[in-house]
Amino acid sequence: MTTLSSPAAGTPDGQRWAWLPRQGTWKYHALLGALGILVLGPLGGVTAAYMNFAVGFFVGGQVLAGLLGSVVTFGYGAEGKHGANFIQTAAASVASMSAMCVLIQAMVWMGLPQPPVWQLMLYMLCIGMFGAGVGMLYTPIVVDRLQLTFPSGLAVANILRALTDPRLLRQSVGRLGGGIALGLAGGIGAAKIAAVAALELSTSTLGAGLVVGARIGIPAVVAGLTGLALSPYFLSIGWLHEGDPPRKIMFLIALGTIMGAALIDISLILREAVQRLQGRAPAREAAPQQDWQRIRMGRVLAWVAFWGIGVALCGHFVLGQPFKYLLIAIALVFVFGLVNGIALGISDSTPISSAFVVAVVIMASVGLKDPVIGLMAGAVLLTAVAVAGDMQQDRSTGWRLGTNRALQFRYQVLGILVGAVLAVGFARLFMAAYPVLQLDQTIMKGSEQPANWSAAMTYKLVGVLRSLTEDKPYQRTAIWIGVGLGFGVELLRKIIKSRAGYQRFVAGGKLGQSTDFLLDAVVLPSPYAWSFGGFLNLSTSVWFGLGGVISSLINALPQKKPAPGEEELPADMSSTSLIGGGLIAGDALAALGLGVIGLLATLAG
Repeated sequence: MTTLSSPAAGTPDGQRWAWLPRQGTWKYHALLGALGILVLGPLGGVTAAYMNFAVGFFVGGQVLAGLLGSVVTFGYGAEGKHGANFIQTAAASVASMSAMCVLIQAMVWMGLPQPPVWQLMLYMLCIGMFGAGVGMLYTPIVVDRLQLTFPSGLAVANILRALTDPRLLRQSVGRLGGGIALGLAGGIGAAKIAAVAALELSTSTLGAGLVVGARIGIPAVVAGLTGLALSPYFLSIGWLHEGDPPRKIMFLIALGTIMGAALIDISLILREAVQRLQGRAPAREAAPQQDWQRIRMGRVLAWVAFWGIGVALCGHFVLGQPFKYLLIAIALVFVFGLVNGIALGISDSTPISSAFVVAVVIMASVGLKDPVIGLMAGAVLLTAVAVAGDMQQDRSTGWRLGTNRALQFRYQVLGILVGAVLAVGFARLFMAAYPVLQLDQTIMKGSEQPANWSAAMTYKLVGVLRSLTEDKPYQRTAIWIGVGLGFGVELLRKIIKSRAGYQRFVAGGKLGQSTDFLLDAVVLPSPYAWSFGGFLNLSTSVWFGLGGVISSLINALPQKKPAPGEEELPADMSSTSLIGGGLIAGDALAALGLGVIGLLATLAG
């Protein structure tokens, strides 16, 4: 049993401010919890809700909460990074749950009866807790084994290490601070300056590209260009209509490619596990698992089972939804909890609304016709997958910092508890204050669309729910095409890269290295990286790819040696990762500032 005085939350002598409660005490955790769920969480939550109502997407709260939380935990010295990580874990969960208020807006748009507030809160709570368990279940795969980058998770880790350790702060402040300033300027400029907006600049996307490099960034551009090239064909077969962006169908193919590639990786993991059980494979050489890293898988499985049953029982007996579709939704969470987690780990983007759309498409194929059932069952996917992605993102930060996973899980649970209440509360608050949010934009003419409340995510959810009366088999075909492509490409990559001859060729000189780069970036790119270009517009993918190219070019140059008296920074605190993380943080600060200013201006008007 992990106690509050575990090694990761000990009481070192490096505490700077004596008035702060000692680390590891109940007062210490009470302070961090209050800051996370009562101050930074609601602040991030109202911003996420506003952004989802206003534009249809929201900026994850991890970076922002980590940046602000480290102001308090700076007083704990270098070990304050763990406290700041606990704060951002709780706050980010509150913010992500609050963003789910669009589900209630979708009910209003479609004229569906709204259950009592307590029933919605209970349902959201069960789903959130279930999603947290699924996220923890996959942590050993996506964080420990695959060691995915999770750009925002890396940005948070770098910020916390720099701001709580004077040595690292001195060596990294220029690059980190410069990135934050550029991200802040870019975020404001993209929203307020027409010339910048025309470029469709996304400094956080550019920053994510700087973190992951060209082998991940270029495939996203390749996918975007592929969708553009195939658009005439998709139009000719009726998969797209005139004026539709390529991603309207490409996102289904992209989701399929992740699932196909994941089938290969999961199969290899299962095969290795079976071989070990049979004594036919030696244990993988790895560093001994640290105390902070250990999770009791039996307890995680029990947690997932308990809350999964809770979702089904609450959905059926409290909200009156049929077990059949609730169980399908719960099963799909296990698929998309991994698929979206991998996408988030690669590209810093988790297509949660796409998971909702695919879930409704799949349920329609087995007889779903009722949009109420579709919304309630789809809510399981939207919320649980968002929370699971947050869980994995937070664990990636903790993996770099050595933060106790069991304690971090408890902070996330606190955030979900508060967020389930705020999700319903913010929905009621915003729609009562602004009746325009209650108008169904899917049936409004272009001239009638409200200028300040585009609600793109709600638009997508309602659009797919209305399509339940018109089955579209080609959507399922697109998903299966993606599965086949992802499976085939990842299989070829595994075969080629496992060959000793190819490995010698790559290690033999520039020709081999260049060939390997082209294989990864263009010829047979990782389906995980390629898929990002299917989720977003081409311009966004280009910014991501540009960041990757810049990062790889800079890192290919001879690296400057530390000055006398300076130690070498950790490998994952390179110049490009610090600047990229700063860009992500600056963009998050810009979103927060613009969101709060916009909300206050609307209230004043």
